Amino acid sequence: MKVLVTGAAGFIGLHVAERLLAQGHEVVGLDNLNDYYDVALKHARLARLEGRAGFRFRRLDLADADGMRALFAAERFERVVHLGAQAGVRYSLTHPQVYLDSNVTGTLNVLEGCRHNGVGHLVFASTSSVYGMNTRMPFSPHHGADHPLSIYASTKRAGELLGHNYATLFGLPVTVLRFFTVYGPWGRPDMSPMLFTRKMLAGETIDVFNGGRHRRDFTYIDDIAEGVLRVCDRVPSPDAAWDGDAPDPASSRAPWRVYNIGNQSPVELLRFIELLEQNLGVKARMNYLPLQLGDVPDTLADCSDLERDVGYRPATPIEEGVRRFVEWYQGHYPIIGG
Repeated sequence: MKVLVTGAAGFIGLHVAERLLAQGHEVVGLDNLNDYYDVALKHARLARLEGRAGFRFRRLDLADADGMRALFAAERFERVVHLGAQAGVRYSLTHPQVYLDSNVTGTLNVLEGCRHNGVGHLVFASTSSVYGMNTRMPFSPHHGADHPLSIYASTKRAGELLGHNYATLFGLPVTVLRFFTVYGPWGRPDMSPMLFTRKMLAGETIDVFNGGRHRRDFTYIDDIAEGVLRVCDRVPSPDAAWDGDAPDPASSRAPWRVYNIGNQSPVELLRFIELLEQNLGVKARMNYLPLQLGDVPDTLADCSDLERDVGYRPATPIEEGVRRFVEWYQGHYPIIGG
């Protein structure tokens, strides 16, 4: 198939595009290559894709409505994996307009492109952050997600609901995937694994929020990418059992579904730091701080629907994932300017 992967120069985008190419699909990768973090890292990711049979890259901003219309009309994609977004919880507190432009207007442009050009399935990347103030664990797609704590989470939730609109009004099959704390090779330098590793190797102090006591459902990148591909192959259909008197937030009368993708094994941040210390052979110098504004104390994914419908659940142990990440970092990241 011909597949559009938005955010192809991003962390998850790279891994998903590589797997699609390995399966023999034609992949058009889209990215605006903005400078939210080191552009050299984005170019290094793209270098792994460019030159491979079946891959083409388009530099384009999701918020460019004319450019997006032209792209969809010219390419006639069969599937779209919409990973492109302005990421980061904390940055959204100071740059809200960027998130609205990319994550709301940009997603609307993707949906319009799918609607008018016969796309058979849109897979939309969301986030565990949409669960916000919910404290009932594990987080389930069958629970509500109407109290997000950050502007980033609100814009991703808006994208989920826009997807439901297009599924309901225009019959566009849409699957929403809520990712839980993704880590691994080629990760984002603004996220704790990369940030901590760089500072620890440089002998610098790392900021540890909430005293390091909050727990995250760290999910290894290969598990995320595998889940995306499996879901891509499963086009949702209307849920005949859906009841408007007791509406299930995870499904609909429309061809729309919501799944979590997480490791289902939360790890305290201090334990994650301990594993970095063991694999790097250095001791972390820590500056303990309160829980950051917009963050949630704990996350834990319920992936039972994913396992039931596509026969898959993430399973990489945190010990193995951190080992692989550190091995990659020490062997590759200095080459790209780390």
